Amino acid sequence: MAPGAVARRVERSDAEALDQKDTLAPYRSQFPGAETGAIYLDGNSLGRPSESVVDGLAAALRDWSENLVGGWSRWMDLPAAVGDRIGRLIGAGPGQVVVCDSTTVNLYKLASAALAARGDRPVIVADADDFPTDRYVLQGLAEESGRELRLLHGSSTDGLDTGAVESAIDTDTALVCLSHVNFRSGARLDLLAITAAAHRHGALVLWDLCHSAGALPVGLDEAQADLAVGCTYKYLNAGPGSPAFAYVRRDLQASLRQPVWGWFGQREQFAMGPTYDPEAGMARFLTGTPPVLGLLAVDAAAKTIESAGIAALWAKSERLTALLVDLVADRLEPLGATLASPRDPDRRGAHVSVAHPLAWPWCHALVERALVVGDFRPPDVIRLGPAPLYTRFVNVFDAVERMAEVLEGGVEEAGGHPRVT
Repeated sequence: MAPGAVARRVERSDAEALDQKDTLAPYRSQFPGAETGAIYLDGNSLGRPSESVVDGLAAALRDWSENLVGGWSRWMDLPAAVGDRIGRLIGAGPGQVVVCDSTTVNLYKLASAALAARGDRPVIVADADDFPTDRYVLQGLAEESGRELRLLHGSSTDGLDTGAVESAIDTDTALVCLSHVNFRSGARLDLLAITAAAHRHGALVLWDLCHSAGALPVGLDEAQADLAVGCTYKYLNAGPGSPAFAYVRRDLQASLRQPVWGWFGQREQFAMGPTYDPEAGMARFLTGTPPVLGLLAVDAAAKTIESAGIAALWAKSERLTALLVDLVADRLEPLGATLASPRDPDRRGAHVSVAHPLAWPWCHALVERALVVGDFRPPDVIRLGPAPLYTRFVNVFDAVERMAEVLEGGVEEAGGHPRVT
């Protein structure tokens, strides 16, 4: 923009023009309900079910009903087979990802294994503003092992500075554990640079990909990342409570031993041997019986993501979030709201956050009036996650207009929050 020029206000016709050029538009019809009801901008918390998931679960129920225990001949290897499909979405070659357990359990398993492998190093580096489960797991491991948990403080909007993270890592560091994209602000870290910095000091890095997987390119193999975990119910659309995934770089697998010794990680599993002898490869990071229905839902959902392509999804996400940022400036900042995500697109993930002193009653009113579904995160943030497979650009425009109209009409401080916000 030329010096002194005034930015042109974003019009609905601009969003309509973007929709006309959207190559992912045909996928929207695969998500029942996407065209009705409130505008859904909470795909960063729980994705919509696609027809492929609904049909896949129906087929799985028929299989179970008709074949009963005979189905196990097909189900036993699902954690690794579905893991390879997830691997392709996060830039990991075959044999390095398994789908199992929850993000919290996988984080514990991999962090514990990493700390055991760096037993003489007394420091864990993490983000003070990271998702609670990550901080809680690391607090417990630090207390258990007598280590220092070095929590880094960054900007509530822009997240941690890469240089500050690099400066916090030294030869005392056993493990660096960070989220690629911050759950609250959407601030994105430089996975490549931080991984390289940790490796220069001999530390291992564990990445939480919950807000990256299925939304943006990750490139674990390219970065020579050590470890990663993530969920499958956000941008991967596999359903509430669907199993998480764990990644361990191939050359680390034989030297790491996770703490939950279960029979699915045992070599010659059905020999039922008297002592634990872990598998040589990625299977050693499994524990108990896999959740078959959940795994089949992950597989069906991931096929749709794979069909669309991560590059195309990310390209649309960048345009959706850029539109959101412009609309926040146009319509919401004059009403007292502020952008709570990085303005720089190179520092942003696939969701945008808006701060306001009355964020909770504002968010509550939008949901209760069936206008816009986002979610609230304390102390004062509404998160907006426009999932590119089923969100139109006019959805984003209309959502911000509705948000502005509610603020203009006035919102009042509400009482206590419900358990889920």
